[in-house]
Amino acid sequence: MSDPDFKPCIIVPVYNHEQAITATMAHLLTARLPIILVDDGSDSVCAKVLQKLASDDPGTEIIRLPTNRGKGGALKAGLREAKTQGFSHALQIDADGQHATEDVARFLAMGKNKPAALICGCPIYDSSVPAHRYYARYLTHIWVWINSLSLAVKDSMCGFRLYPLKETVALIDEQAMGNRMEFESEIAVHWVWCGGEVINLPTQVSYPVDGISHFSPWRDNLAISKMHATLFFGMLRRLPRLVARKLTKRKLRPLQTD
Repeated sequence: MSDPDFKPCIIVPVYNHEQAITATMAHLLTARLPIILVDDGSDSVCAKVLQKLASDDPGTEIIRLPTNRGKGGALKAGLREAKTQGFSHALQIDADGQHATEDVARFLAMGKNKPAALICGCPIYDSSVPAHRYYARYLTHIWVWINSLSLAVKDSMCGFRLYPLKETVALIDEQAMGNRMEFESEIAVHWVWCGGEVINLPTQVSYPVDGISHFSPWRDNLAISKMHATLFFGMLRRLPRLVARKLTKRKLRPLQTD
């Protein structure tokens, strides 16, 4: 990466993924980028694994959260830290090994070419995806399309994406967003509301047989439902501006937070 204005890092939120994170890190280290592991209140076993990974690689550091905040809370902490350290972009990837780490270079190349865009992974699933997860995701997709008045975000729940940090952290600081599984969909809607460009990058996604999911059906589904309701009324408040933008095909540059 020779462009001095394009300074990416990798952010990996981790919560008790001591089995998967070592293999994930082995692949990520080939990208030769700084890596921020966000320890989201993991237990002592996972914490020791993360410490070993950080001690083995001088380009890897750990942010330790004393208690579990949820995936959204961990990402917020990591994104703020990355911006504070002077990075221009942060590539988010999950710790559990479901994402195709060989696509890291594609995300970075797209981000370098389109530095103002939010680069979202658009999953191509193999046969390992549980059917109930595959179809349940579409409920959120539909609500995201309704609440954003746009089809710009093809999959708002994929945890493989590249964030432009200045604009992303501004959104996080100005808008109240959830701290758990709802965060990724929520920030995508806010991004579209503000006129930001979205690029959907197809990428293979697999579900490891021994993978660990921290999705809580009652807690997270309730949080996601509340998020969609809040976004819906937020969309109604912004409706005249969103419609006017569509009618005039006007794109805001740079991203305008609201």
